[in-house]
Amino acid sequence: MLTEITGLPDSIFGVRATGEVDSKDLKNVLLPGLERTAERFGEIRYLLVLETEVKNFTAGAWIQDAKAGLENFTKWKKIAVVSPEKGVQWFTDAFTFVTPGSAKGFSPDEIEEAKVWLTQD
Repeated sequence: MLTEITGLPDSIFGVRATGEVDSKDLKNVLLPGLERTAERFGEIRYLLVLETEVKNFTAGAWIQDAKAGLENFTKWKKIAVVSPEKGVQWFTDAFTFVTPGSAKGFSPDEIEEAKVWLTQD
């Protein structure tokens, strides 16, 4: 399940992933939030807090995620992924080389640092 994170600076769109994440979650939560942020700010600063394992994302969710990434490809400014999984943190750091923006992985105890990093230019 994806839920929007409230209380973030206006320029940051964030979601929390728990349990199983499917394509409906991405269609109903992620895509509208990314679109709203891109329209309002002309760029996307995105916070993803993973409180579930990556294996809990269904195939449909991965397809919708790829669609969201491609639809907004030129608008990505910063992506912060918070996860206890070192592999996810490493992958996020490496992802910065294939996107027009920056991406960085953080551990759960670094969530406040992730928020600050997202606001910096």
